[in-house]
Amino acid sequence: MAHQINQAAVIGSGVMGSGIAAHLANIGIPVLLLDIVPNKLTADEEAKGLTLEDKTVRNRLTDQALKNMKKQKPAPLASKESLSRISTGNLEDDLEKLKNVDWIIEVVVENLEIKKALYDKIEGVRSEHAIVSSNTSGISIEAMAEGRSEGFKKHFLGTHFFNPPRYLKLLEVIPTNETAPEVLDFMVRFGEDRLGKGVVIAKDTPNFIGNRIGTYGLLITLREMMERGYSVGEVDSVTGTLIGRPKSATFRTLDVVGLDTFVHVAKNVYDQTEGKEKEVFRTPDFLVKMVENGWLGAKTKQGFYLKEGKEISEIDPATLEYSPQKKLKAPSIEAAKQQKGDGRLKTLVYAKDRAGELLWNILAPTLIYSAEKVGEIADDIASIDNAMKWGFGWKQGPFELWDAIGVEKSVKRMKEEGHGIPAFVQKLLDSGNTAFYKTEEGVLKYFDGEGYTPVQMNEKEIDLKKWKTQNGVIKKNSGASLIDLGDGVALLEFTSQANSLGPDVIKMLLDSLEEVENNDQYKGLVIANQGKNFSVGANLGMILMEAQDDNIFELDFMIKSFQNAMMKVRYSKKPVVAAPHGMTLGGGAEITLPAAHIQATMETYIGLVETGVGLIPGGGGNISLYRKHLEGMPNGVKADYVDIAAKVFETIAMAKVSTSGAEARENNFLGKADGVSANRDHQIHDAKQAALALFEAGYTPPSRRTVPVAGEPGYAAMIVGAEGMHLSGYISDHDLKIAKKLAYVLSGGKVPYGTEVDEQYMLDLEREAFLQLVAEPKSQQRMQHMLLKGKPLRN
Repeated sequence: MAHQINQAAVIGSGVMGSGIAAHLANIGIPVLLLDIVPNKLTADEEAKGLTLEDKTVRNRLTDQALKNMKKQKPAPLASKESLSRISTGNLEDDLEKLKNVDWIIEVVVENLEIKKALYDKIEGVRSEHAIVSSNTSGISIEAMAEGRSEGFKKHFLGTHFFNPPRYLKLLEVIPTNETAPEVLDFMVRFGEDRLGKGVVIAKDTPNFIGNRIGTYGLLITLREMMERGYSVGEVDSVTGTLIGRPKSATFRTLDVVGLDTFVHVAKNVYDQTEGKEKEVFRTPDFLVKMVENGWLGAKTKQGFYLKEGKEISEIDPATLEYSPQKKLKAPSIEAAKQQKGDGRLKTLVYAKDRAGELLWNILAPTLIYSAEKVGEIADDIASIDNAMKWGFGWKQGPFELWDAIGVEKSVKRMKEEGHGIPAFVQKLLDSGNTAFYKTEEGVLKYFDGEGYTPVQMNEKEIDLKKWKTQNGVIKKNSGASLIDLGDGVALLEFTSQANSLGPDVIKMLLDSLEEVENNDQYKGLVIANQGKNFSVGANLGMILMEAQDDNIFELDFMIKSFQNAMMKVRYSKKPVVAAPHGMTLGGGAEITLPAAHIQATMETYIGLVETGVGLIPGGGGNISLYRKHLEGMPNGVKADYVDIAAKVFETIAMAKVSTSGAEARENNFLGKADGVSANRDHQIHDAKQAALALFEAGYTPPSRRTVPVAGEPGYAAMIVGAEGMHLSGYISDHDLKIAKKLAYVLSGGKVPYGTEVDEQYMLDLEREAFLQLVAEPKSQQRMQHMLLKGKPLRN
């Protein structure tokens, strides 16, 4: 039968189990969260006169997990609605409910016998089609399945999420010898399409792929630090973003993971390996002592780092005492900072200074170890590379990194230093090849030990960089490019610094709209990019420069052009689909709101944040968000324009930013028909399909209608709230001035309640208010502070 997952159950409500349950709820799947029944009362329960038979006691663990979800940082829940999809229970009273679910995920203590006993209970109630999986990080999946029925084994496998499940992309799927191929195929596709994960198929080996390579690299780094006399801070200063790793680098990462968790993961490999490899996974004595002391990292506020007030100290492994944080200084670091891409890595790795020696002595063993494990932990190098990128945040996996520093050059040095070269690597060189990856006729391929095999990609993945290399661009300027996505859909990609919106981007937007509207081969336009953020807003530096030079005429022209472009997006004859992701702020939100359809991602953080720099939205954002609220009203409910204006006022005045795509919908930045892609790699595909669907359905742009406004009663209501905050000391004099300008625009000015005004009238009010504020010295101070410090100034 074709598998479907309409309901799921998670057994185990600890941090990982509750995180998985939250992620399932985030993507719309109802979840039953179960745990054991407590065997004793808490002091609070005793004081209330409760007994072990009371439901609140029996469900205490899962109910507490739900409460914790609301307070956890980073937030596991994407919206308030997600929480409503999770129901709680316990394994004694609610086990029978498992017969109604399609996927049962076990996330209990890492003890084989406990897990097997649980599976015995599950087998008695699960439906014959239900998939059962374990989130174990290291126990053998085959061993867990021993003694189970044939039907259970066919539907059983490992699904190893990385913490936190909402944010980390990697999902390792580990089949047993008995797992049905169709179950494995379904879980891989479900993981990618619904869970939004990067899925790798791992072998049933200790710690699978990510934790096997990652833990090895971390332990090698620990030993190098101790043997060569580097400090914790020195190591972190060169093992982070400088080499394409997360800014948490090595030891901040361990503090976040938890030193107890790391020791457990390392011990798991230590207990299951032999010889030289076993010794690498032996936990250093000082780390064992730190765990014994309860210095576990971020969760105990003390680990490799100790923060006291604003002072951050680092631990000395030899004395376990803390001293001021240090940074490594070396000529190669400064030289590398001037370079980009592979040149930076080569400069660092081959440098004959303390930084170069540290990085070479860390990376060389890790690359060799990764190559030794090909075929043992995964079938191919692409799976290993992806696991490290998706699970550990590496910019390049080990084999991609090896290509970057040069395979021939690095192997020559490794041999000179007495390292054994894995047969897999020697095969590559003996075959006359010098790289693990190569592109042939636009297809990326990896070395498989004999030749090159195409890297398998989900057909929904569209890589714009590769796409442009293969297909070129229709037109471009310094700020944006127009690309033919195929099937009659064009795509506008921002290419400016931080995807900021300046005249060049607006010019390309207008050119793109004209090209799509007037060319019969096109059915729609997608506005998207694959930068870190969709857009952090308008080019603030340029606006400040013009304001300081008192070029109000230039600013007026610029704002009017921006407004006109946004209206052209709204009234385009062919559908325009915006695909925001990450930070979508200010002008980034304004270019999104008027689109015929918005295809956001789970992690889209959208907001009109102009008040933070002393302004209000100037590109039509006020009317666009007000209109979104009007359109979001339930059918048959009479609109209260004062209430709607007040809600929009609060959102803009407080510079509120959604914490997810789902919350963006709740805040009316997204409409009911707009979409949220769980997998960001599929977002452009989803946006393209949305554009095609709109076109095929006979798309016509919205008619130009007047907008009913709150008028003077609405203005008065908004000002009362703002003045109250001012009198209470929550906002400054300048904040109040900005609030009054914003309230005047949103209320429609000095008109009666319910007056119908046209869009241009609202845009003119908005532009006038923007130009008045941009000329204010205090607004200019705020803009300058944001450009210099990257955070708001409250003056």
